[in-house]
Amino acid sequence: MQDRDRYRESDILALSEGRPPEQGELARDITVGTGEFTDFLSQLYLDFYIREGGSKIKFLTGRAGTGKTHFARGLLDEAGSRGYITVSFSAKDVWMHDFREVYLEILRQCDIGTVLDGVARAIAAELGYDPDSIRPGHTLMDALAESGNADALVRSEIRSALRANFTRNPLLDNSFASCCSLLVGGKLGHPMLEDASHELIMAHLHGDKTVKISQLRALGLSPARVTRYNARHLLRSLSEVVHMAGYNGIVIAIDDLDVLQRRSTGEVIRYTKTRREDAYESIRQLIDDIDSMRYVLFILGFDRELMDNEAYGFKSYQALWFRIQNEVISTRFNRFADIIDLDRLEDETFTPEVIVELSERLASVLSTAEHQLQPVTPEKAAELIDRSMYGGIGLPYLVNRTLMEGDEHHA
Repeated sequence: MQDRDRYRESDILALSEGRPPEQGELARDITVGTGEFTDFLSQLYLDFYIREGGSKIKFLTGRAGTGKTHFARGLLDEAGSRGYITVSFSAKDVWMHDFREVYLEILRQCDIGTVLDGVARAIAAELGYDPDSIRPGHTLMDALAESGNADALVRSEIRSALRANFTRNPLLDNSFASCCSLLVGGKLGHPMLEDASHELIMAHLHGDKTVKISQLRALGLSPARVTRYNARHLLRSLSEVVHMAGYNGIVIAIDDLDVLQRRSTGEVIRYTKTRREDAYESIRQLIDDIDSMRYVLFILGFDRELMDNEAYGFKSYQALWFRIQNEVISTRFNRFADIIDLDRLEDETFTPEVIVELSERLASVLSTAEHQLQPVTPEKAAELIDRSMYGGIGLPYLVNRTLMEGDEHHA
């Protein structure tokens, strides 16, 4: 009961229904068996490779109930604690066949306004001023004007810094850079930017098609709308600006990719053959472009069927399958592979002792004063391992259901 009081009731309810909790602390506290691998990825990628300017795509797969969403949230939690912006969404909610939609969701969750606040602070510090000395609601130029130091030289230094960071930065998309330069200049107080102009530029960055190009040109911009063709380049630019703001990078988890080929009776079919192939092509292009990006880690999660189904899965789109097929040869878990196979990891780490420990941690969280859940015995743990091996459900879900069903029988 003491453990239970530390967590949100909504997360405990989710856990009792076999769904992963959103709270990072609870996810960490119930993690058994895969924690060492999460630490390995954090040290290799978050502490070194991505932070130093690399980018990577990791495919996260396994049977239903293996804890893919739980694993991804654990890695996101580690990333957030290490100074990364984290983005998470489901392919059920964002169209995957149009990378424009993917990029705009990433941009929305990154909160570009807050990111550009960070860039403005970094430029102020670069120019030798203490950003913490600027009062809330005031710009750098406001602070300098109060002390009588807002002269032409300062304005020239700000313009030079904006050009170096944005409009003359070869790593940034020209249209994106020009918009960011005006917005950051407005936050610094030079050049001045009216509120209406600020809102107009922000709406354009977020893909608002009602914004007229003529309105943006009146601000001195040469804008380009967000499309599926330039969205990956815009993501490359966004990651650079995020790094300018002082973050280590962006970690993006996209779950439920198996919705691309799901055709169960009674379910709404979201993806026609054309849309599904467009989605696979979009992923293929992202794989090809990932080495040209910096400070980005993608985690793409899906049930195992998406790799195994030859009619509707990855194998149905050869251009994509050719790029990932060499990753699925080994029958043992390879911690360096780009495909994280939780089935393999589960087979090697989930011993009866680990299962018992997992059930104990779950029981400590899910038990109430009225219903004390009983952890599984070593014998029951061995039985669950056998059931999982020959069935289609992962061990974490089986352990969870065994605990809850035992409580129902007890009640």
